[in-house]
Amino acid sequence: MKKDIEFAPVENVTVTVAKMDDDWGVFLLNRTPHVLDTILITSKGYGTKDGASQKTSTLRHGIPHLEPGQYAKIETIKSEVFHLTNEFWVSYYIGKTIYDKKFLFLPDSIIDENLINIPEIGAQGVLHD
Repeated sequence: MKKDIEFAPVENVTVTVAKMDDDWGVFLLNRTPHVLDTILITSKGYGTKDGASQKTSTLRHGIPHLEPGQYAKIETIKSEVFHLTNEFWVSYYIGKTIYDKKFLFLPDSIIDENLINIPEIGAQGVLHD
């Protein structure tokens, strides 16, 4: 059972939503000195618009491994869902230790005013803290 698994705290692994030409992409950044293995990611959006509840499909992604200092594209994301809470739940292994963290981009946080340079991907993006 998940409640019986001890998860180590996630440090130096993060998610960014970056502007790539005419599209937006979601990327996983490995800023650790370790290889990340068996990476599993679920993504979904949820919230309201004009008083009506909205949610996106839940997507599941797998990345076999990610080298230190590297990044991987998780998915393309459309600006039409930026008014929702966009959730990316990331789990991975370093050696035999499992790590798990939920990254939330709050409604309307993915905007031009919040863009910063993301050197790993050579683009502007909103970096999750």
